[in-house]
Amino acid sequence: MATFKESAGTYEAPQTLNIADLDKVQVDIEVFDGQGKDSNGEEFKYKFAKIEGKEYRIPGPVLGGLKAILEKKPDLKAFSVSKQGQGINTRYTVIPMD
Repeated sequence: MATFKESAGTYEAPQTLNIADLDKVQVDIEVFDGQGKDSNGEEFKYKFAKIEGKEYRIPGPVLGGLKAILEKKPDLKAFSVSKQGQGINTRYTVIPMD
């Protein structure tokens, strides 16, 4: 059994990363529904993927961009995401890869 001190020393707070943090994403990775609360205590829903034990949030514009690409290239195997800006001004670009 570990002590509080030992547990605190190895503790890592769970966090949700962004899909744009990955160099390459396979299109067949399972997507999950998540729910959280913002700084005002308001609940919100989001999509995320679990990759190597970590959760990566998938913004709606990424799903929309991927949908448009898949309509033209249904055999796409992988993509990457470029992220520009911060907060409300964040823009995502989905880049097809093979």
